[in-house]
Amino acid sequence: MDDEEQQSEHGPLAGFTVGVTAARRADELGALLRRRGAAVVHAPALRIVPLSDDGELLAATKEIIAHAPDVVVATTAIGFRGWVEAADGWGLGEQLLGRLRGVRLLARGPKVKGAIRAAGLTEEWSPSSESLAEVLDRLLEEGVDGHRVAVQLHGEPLPGFVESLRAAGADVVPVPVYRWMPPEDISPLDRLLDAAVTRGVDALTFTSAPAAASLLSRAQDRGLLDELLAAMAHDVLPACVGPVTAIPLQAHGVDTVQPERFRLGPLVQLLCQELPSRARALPVAGHRVEIRGHAVLVDGDLRPVPPAGMSLLRALARRPGWVVARADLLRALPGAGRDEHAVESAMARLRTALGAPKLIQTVVKRGYRLALDPAADAKYADT
Repeated sequence: MDDEEQQSEHGPLAGFTVGVTAARRADELGALLRRRGAAVVHAPALRIVPLSDDGELLAATKEIIAHAPDVVVATTAIGFRGWVEAADGWGLGEQLLGRLRGVRLLARGPKVKGAIRAAGLTEEWSPSSESLAEVLDRLLEEGVDGHRVAVQLHGEPLPGFVESLRAAGADVVPVPVYRWMPPEDISPLDRLLDAAVTRGVDALTFTSAPAAASLLSRAQDRGLLDELLAAMAHDVLPACVGPVTAIPLQAHGVDTVQPERFRLGPLVQLLCQELPSRARALPVAGHRVEIRGHAVLVDGDLRPVPPAGMSLLRALARRPGWVVARADLLRALPGAGRDEHAVESAMARLRTALGAPKLIQTVVKRGYRLALDPAADAKYADT
């Protein structure tokens, strides 16, 4: 069975655990990941608070109705719909739509276009890249000096967008449709944070910049920021839906991966490529052993392994074929204390889980080693 057949049987993400920080569309993202074999840990880093009862949105809506802007920039579908719904609730819906019919409407992407058209309006233009940077370039190229530009904010930072328009002479009217707030129950986020720093997840997904900033902030509050950054630098893959989402992580020196198209589907496909490529595959005792996050593929057969067993296996795999002393393996076991019998017990469970006991050899009075195939010995001799 070749690698593609193995992955199609179990799913390309089988054996990996992925953390989901999204508040919105988390169910959809989780379903996409599970369909490809991943275990999912969901912990919303934020919650969305609609501003239908907020004075800022009401004031901005009244200002736009009273004084028509030249341009309105719609950034998200949920935000645009929320704005129209809030205006309806205040009895201002028809006045707002009437005003928007007479101005230039720019939509960031196809979903926003759909929301605009569902409201009976028509956008003038939308970038193929779905990038606000392209919207900004177009506005600056056309010239905005002396123009009123209303910008529907969407809870995420719009780096340089509003500032650039104002610097070019525009009168910018912010329209704050909803805000991101900390989750009401912080415990799921803490559990995800603990899993990240202990390498209990293989990847963290981010679909908004505020979610990334919230996780970093919580880590700092708990004194775990350095540990989280170290985990994301080496063992836990940070995957962002797009470059704006990645900004808080990049500010801390974290390198992220991002799909070419800023959508959930391409984000999941990217993980399907990245995580298997990071897995360690070794020829051991005549078998092909691929070490994943919480499971091992032995000749394509997915074998779930308990956390203690994975800790031992990773310690052995760091120097495949070399003998690792019981004392060193004991240090690799989380919370094992000083009793080397804990190593023997965990090793017995690991061998059972792998289903091929000869993969790991006991070297009497010395420790254990992966039974690396002789042809591979030279390759790994100096690792």
